[in-house]
Amino acid sequence: MTLPTGPRIDCHIHAIDPARFPYAPDTPYRPTGQEIAPAAHLIRVLDVFDVRHALIVATNSGYGSDSRILLDTLRHGNGRFKGVAVVEKDVDIKELERLKAAGVIGIAFNVPFHGSDYYRDAAPLLEKLTDLDLFLQVQIEGDQLLDLLPLIERSKARLVFDHCGRPVVEDGLKRPSFQALLALGRERDAVVKLSGYYKFARQPYPYADTWPFISALVDAFTLDRCVWGSDWPFLRAPERLDYGPLLAGVSEIFPDPADQHRLLWRTPLRLLGLTETSTESA
Repeated sequence: MTLPTGPRIDCHIHAIDPARFPYAPDTPYRPTGQEIAPAAHLIRVLDVFDVRHALIVATNSGYGSDSRILLDTLRHGNGRFKGVAVVEKDVDIKELERLKAAGVIGIAFNVPFHGSDYYRDAAPLLEKLTDLDLFLQVQIEGDQLLDLLPLIERSKARLVFDHCGRPVVEDGLKRPSFQALLALGRERDAVVKLSGYYKFARQPYPYADTWPFISALVDAFTLDRCVWGSDWPFLRAPERLDYGPLLAGVSEIFPDPADQHRLLWRTPLRLLGLTETSTESA
C-alpha cells in the first residue's frame, strides 16, 4: 500500500460534534460512535496524512440547514478550509453573502436524502448562487440526475457532482443517467468528486467494480475537473473504513504521480479558490 506523492487536498470531509453542537430534534438520522468527528479530530486526521486543505461539507444528517458547526470548523482552520453549506431553498441572499464571507464556496443539494421533487422549485436559489459565484454541489443516485436535468440545464450555476454520481454498478456504463452525467462533463465546466465509492460499490475495498466508472468520468471531465474526497467519517458506511487505505487507493487507480498531483492538488486548488503555489513551497 503506497500513499500518493506530493501535497493533498480532501474535497469531501465532514465535521460532526453533537457535544458542542446538538442535533436538530427532528433529524431523521443521528450520527453516533465512529461517525462523530469534532473539528480537532478532523484536523489531526488531515495532519497525519499531510492533507494541506479540505472542503468541509455540511451534513443533512444531524444538522440540516444549521450551519453553526460548519462555520466553527472553518474558523478552526484559519484559512485552511473552505465549506459547502446546506440551506433552505428560500434562503435570503444576505444569508448566502454571510456564508460566503465566512469561507463557504458552494451549496449542497442532497437528492437521495430529500428526493427529486423537493428541488423542482429551486430555480430562484440557483440564480442566487450564480449571482454570488457559489457552486451547486449535487449528490444524486440511480436516475435522479434525469429528474434534475431540466433545472440544471436552465441554470448557469457552476456544478460539482458528489461521489461519482453514485451510478448503478450492475447496470454498467450505458445507463442513461450515467451517460447524462458524462455528457455534462463534456459539455459544461462541471467538476466531479471521485469519492464515496462505498456508497455504490457492490464489491468490498478496494471497490474495483467502481473503477470503470471512474475511468469513464476522467475521460469525460478530464483530470482538470476531477477532485478526490475521503467522505470521512463515513456516515452510514456498511463496513469499517479507514482514511489511509482510501487515500492509498488513489495510487492504485492513478499510478502516474503527475495524475495524482492534478487530482489531489492542482485541480482542487482551483476549485477551492486558493492561491496557486509551487509544490516545493506547498
